[in-house]
Amino acid sequence: MYKTILVPVENRESDQTILKHIRSLAKITGAKLMLVHVADGWAAWNFETFKLQESEEMRLDREYLATLQEQLRSEGYETSAMLALGDPATEIIKLASAEPVDLIAMTTHGHRLIGDLLRGSTADKVRHEVNVPVLLLKVQN
Repeated sequence: MYKTILVPVENRESDQTILKHIRSLAKITGAKLMLVHVADGWAAWNFETFKLQESEEMRLDREYLATLQEQLRSEGYETSAMLALGDPATEIIKLASAEPVDLIAMTTHGHRLIGDLLRGSTADKVRHEVNVPVLLLKVQN
């Protein structure tokens, strides 16, 4: 059914919502988990343009991904992880197009008022632009 599940993570406690759910799904299907975090600070957005050095945010995000990947591997899951830079929705969509992904599993926070109304949410943009199923779980507080 699913061979590779793309799991965008935010480097927040809210990641546990999707990770808890996706562990069961990956175990049942034998799917590989492809973790991605999109750094979206100023340095990340301008990294290539200005040939910047990695920011503290980016370094911490890499550490988070490595820790999460090791944790999942120690539990028996096959995983890969990558740090993307820029707009989260755009980068998730690009990755889903470039890699053999069968499902995208991500959290949604619901509306964040004006920001989502003006720009739209990451989850909303992703689900409208990709050609694979998208599993959305609302963050559990």
